[in-house]
Amino acid sequence: MEIRNPEHVLVEITPDELLGEVMKFKNLKLRLSQICCAYSNEKVELSYSFANDDTNEYTNLRLVIDKDTEVCSITEFYPYAFLYENEMKELFGVNIQMINLDYNQKLYRLKDETPFIK
Repeated sequence: MEIRNPEHVLVEITPDELLGEVMKFKNLKLRLSQICCAYSNEKVELSYSFANDDTNEYTNLRLVIDKDTEVCSITEFYPYAFLYENEMKELFGVNIQMINLDYNQKLYRLKDETPFIK
C-alpha cells in the first residue's frame, strides 16, 4: 500500500467569495469533510475543509470575520452542512443566512446563549 502525504492548501477568502469557491469545489466533486469555527481576539474564524478522495489532497477555505458579519449558508451545495452551520450559529453566534434546515437556536439545549464566545 502506498502512503501519500500530499500538501494541504489554505485559501483565505472573504464572505462574498464563499459561495463561488464552494461551487467550484462541488463541481470538482470534492467532499466537504468539515467546517470548524473558532473565536479569538474578538474575531470569528471559519474553516471549510474539502477533500479529494482520489488524491487525499485537502483544500481549506478560511474566513476571519467580525461577530456581526453575515455569511451565506452552503447547504445548497452540501446539504449536510446544516449541522455545522446550526452549531456555529448557536455556539459562536455566527450570522449564517439561508440555512436549508435552520434549527433557530434549538439544536442544543444550552444554559447560556453563544457559550463559546465568552
